[in-house]
Amino acid sequence: MIKSETELRNRDLYLNRLIAFQDTEPVKIVTGIRRCGKSSLMKLMARHLRNNSITDEQIIEMNFESMEFRGMSVQALYKHVKERLPANKRAYLFLDEIQRIIQWEDAVNSFRVDFDCDIYVTGSNAYLLSSEYATYLAGRSVEIKMLPLSFREFLDFHGYTVRETKNPAGGTHRRIYDAGDESYEPNELLEAYMKFGGMPGIADVGLDTDKALTLLDGIYSTVVVRDILEREKRRERRQITDPELLRKIVIFLADNIGNTTSITSIGNTLMYGKLLDIDRRKGTPAVQTIQAYVGALLESFVFYDIKRFDIKGKEYLRTLGKYYIVDIGLRNYLLGFRDMDTGHIIENIVFFELLRRGYDVAIGKVGDKEVDFIATNSREKKYIQVTESMNDPGTRERELSSLRKIRDNYEKLVIAGDCNNPVTQDGIKLIKLTDFLLNV
Repeated sequence: MIKSETELRNRDLYLNRLIAFQDTEPVKIVTGIRRCGKSSLMKLMARHLRNNSITDEQIIEMNFESMEFRGMSVQALYKHVKERLPANKRAYLFLDEIQRIIQWEDAVNSFRVDFDCDIYVTGSNAYLLSSEYATYLAGRSVEIKMLPLSFREFLDFHGYTVRETKNPAGGTHRRIYDAGDESYEPNELLEAYMKFGGMPGIADVGLDTDKALTLLDGIYSTVVVRDILEREKRRERRQITDPELLRKIVIFLADNIGNTTSITSIGNTLMYGKLLDIDRRKGTPAVQTIQAYVGALLESFVFYDIKRFDIKGKEYLRTLGKYYIVDIGLRNYLLGFRDMDTGHIIENIVFFELLRRGYDVAIGKVGDKEVDFIATNSREKKYIQVTESMNDPGTRERELSSLRKIRDNYEKLVIAGDCNNPVTQDGIKLIKLTDFLLNV
């Protein structure tokens, strides 16, 4: 049975971004790791159009993961769309996972030039936005960056609702309810989110470890085999050919989220494990090889990197950065569902929540101290420290000290997994992680 649109779950954050660009010239391109919901977003947008007087004949939908379009040439793609254009009406083109069509950008550019149409494209690799793409559509495309589910979306997808009540002191207390009206503290559901992650498919199999592992294994295999190894072969690049080496690099990065990491440190670890050749001239790991593998993982949206910014000097630094994994559930699949490194897991979650909310994010350096995140957008800037707990006096002082060294008047806050006294101190706001994630 073909999946019906009534089964689609809302992703209003991304749908509203698409709607904002509806009927404008730029090609709307949705990027993100496989299985994060891009195809469903295309269907949600098509449903929105149908609910607003756009007829079926105006909507042309093609998913290039389907056997129906497998092996289609760019010329055949152009012909297929041209033959289905509505008479004297605007067409709406939805081209899902279009990177599987060789020279797809020729067709999209021709659609834009030749037809009265509004174009929506998805892809699972940042290669879509490479120089080749830019050559054809420079200044004529807008990127919608899609991520796995936020904590709020995770609750919605799994059938939970959040209810707020006022407490006698004037504050707000939240509890979360399931379909049977059984209630939970937010931290109980946060633990599930930190274990299973935010891949939308988890909602279909339920919060079951074995089923979740099977689903995440399929995602990992698809990303590695199809979006990295096969793509590199099509591009006739020979640097990325070893699935086992790629997996070792993935595991290293997953195990070091939030840690200062360099290509050299990755290489040394792999060299000691005899998994990487040594540059014979220098006696060091083959840096170019590691760089190619890490670059492919970034292009496939498995990991995101973050740079350092000198707050006083007001410049980005070339010193070591950090990597974060796109989904904590995927990390748990790779490393095992073990209870460890909660502080870095929380940091990973906060990083992607900031990206969802439209911030550019960097690591802050102020003197000899570090600020976990500087989050900026066109309207504001925030300095953010992230910690597992603010209940220990030593931890509390350490986290506040970095922010105290910043002399400007932008907002400063500490986000803590556990905080008995979430108040403002020295102009620095303390907030519980659950409150931060639910305050959307």
